[in-house]
Amino acid sequence: MDEVDPGLKALYLQRRLLPHEAVQTIAGCKNLILGMSAAQPPALMAATADALKDRLIGPLAIYYLHGTESLRRSLLVPELSDRVIPRPLFLSHSDRAAIAQSGSQSWIEFVPAMLHQAGRLLTEHIDPECFFVTVSPMDRHGYFSLGTNADYGASVIRKAKKVIVEVNRYMPRTFGECSVHISEIDHLVEHDEPLIEAIPNPPTAVDMKIAEQIVQRINDGDTLQIGVGGVPNAVLAGLTNHQNLGLHSELFSPAMMPLIQSGVMNGRRKTWMQHKHVFTFALGDRALYDFLDDNPSIVGYPASWVNNPDIIRLNDNMVSVNSALEIDLTGQINSEQLGDRPFSGSGGQLDFVRGAYSARNGRSFVALRSTAQSDKVSRIVPRLLGGTVTDPRNDVHFVVTEHGCVNLKGLSIPQRARALIDIAAPEFREALEREAISMGLV
Repeated sequence: MDEVDPGLKALYLQRRLLPHEAVQTIAGCKNLILGMSAAQPPALMAATADALKDRLIGPLAIYYLHGTESLRRSLLVPELSDRVIPRPLFLSHSDRAAIAQSGSQSWIEFVPAMLHQAGRLLTEHIDPECFFVTVSPMDRHGYFSLGTNADYGASVIRKAKKVIVEVNRYMPRTFGECSVHISEIDHLVEHDEPLIEAIPNPPTAVDMKIAEQIVQRINDGDTLQIGVGGVPNAVLAGLTNHQNLGLHSELFSPAMMPLIQSGVMNGRRKTWMQHKHVFTFALGDRALYDFLDDNPSIVGYPASWVNNPDIIRLNDNMVSVNSALEIDLTGQINSEQLGDRPFSGSGGQLDFVRGAYSARNGRSFVALRSTAQSDKVSRIVPRLLGGTVTDPRNDVHFVVTEHGCVNLKGLSIPQRARALIDIAAPEFREALEREAISMGLV
C-alpha cells in the first residue's frame, strides 16, 4: 500500500472493518448474494452465521452458485434452517452434503438458471440488496480484481445496494472485466486464506476411450470450450499434438495450462478475441491460480458475455465438450438431476451447445459413460428418469459413449433411437429396443 495515492489509501482505511462489524451493516437486508465458488468469502460467511445465530441480522435468502465447504460449514448448517433460505443457481458437492445433513430436500431451494442469464436474474428478478465477494488486494490505482470469478460478480457488484468485499492476497489479479474500484464498494474486510482447490481425479480407462473419439474430431485451429469432469480433462490431455488451438470457455481448469505453456493453445487462429484465452470462472489448484495471476493472455469476462450464444458463435470452428447424466432415446439430455434429486444445474452447458453449433463449422459434443451404479443401470434410457431436460433434443449434436459417437443432427426419431441404442452398453441394448418398440419410436 506504500505506493498507493494518499487519498485512495485514506478511502481504503475508512472503509475497512472487521468481519463482524461489516456484517452488522446489513441488518435490514433480506437478500444476500454471494460470489461463486472460489470467490465466496469465508470470513464474511462465518461472521454472517454468528450474527444470524445471535439474531443481530436476518432472516436471509442467500443466492449463489457452486457452494464451497466454507459456505456449508458456516451458513448451510441445520441450526440455521429457520434463519437462512439457501437458493443456489447451481448445486455443488457441498450443497448436496448440506441437503443430506439437514434431512430435508426442500430446505435448499434450487433456482433453475442458465449461466449466461445469472447476472440478469440476480439484478433484475431478485432484489440485489447485499453482495459479498472475495477480491485481490487493491492496486496503486485503487482497483481490486475479481480474479478467478468474473461470472456474475462483475454484473452484480455494480447493481447491489451494498457491496462488501473480502480482500485476500491469495486471490489472483486477472485481466478483462474483472476490476472493481474502491469507490464502488461500501466496506472491506481483510482475510488471507488459500482459495478452495479442486483436484481432478485421473481419467479412467472409460474416460480415455470416450475422449479419444472426441479428440479425433477436433482439428488444428479449433476454439474450445471444455467442461468439468474426467472426459473433458482426458480430451485436453489428448490434444498435445494439435496446433493453434483457441480457448473461449466458461471454465478455466488446470488441464488447460500445459497446452498454453507449450504453445499448442495460443489463440492465433481465433476469429474473435484472437490471442486471448477467454474464461468466466476458474477452479483448480494453487498452481492454476498462480498461472492466472498477472497473466495478460488470460482474460475473464461476465458470463452474460462469455456464455452468450451470440458471442460464442463469433469464433469459427467452435467446439464445445460437456458431460451428461443421461440421455433418452429421442436425444433429450439431463445433466442436472438424479431421479427426483437435484444434482447440479444447467450451468452453461446449453449456452455452449447452442453457441458452438451456431458457429461456422461449429461442433458440440455431450459425453457420458454408458452405464452408472457399477454398470447396473444404463445412462441411455427410454425416458429421462428425473423429467429434467438440460439440452432439448433439437439442440443436441454429437453424443459420445465408450461404445461410439453419433451425430443426431438431421436424424428422425426412429433413426435417433437406433443410433443411441447402438452406443448403449451391449447388455442393455435388447431391453432398450423393446422399450423403443413399445413406445412407438421404432
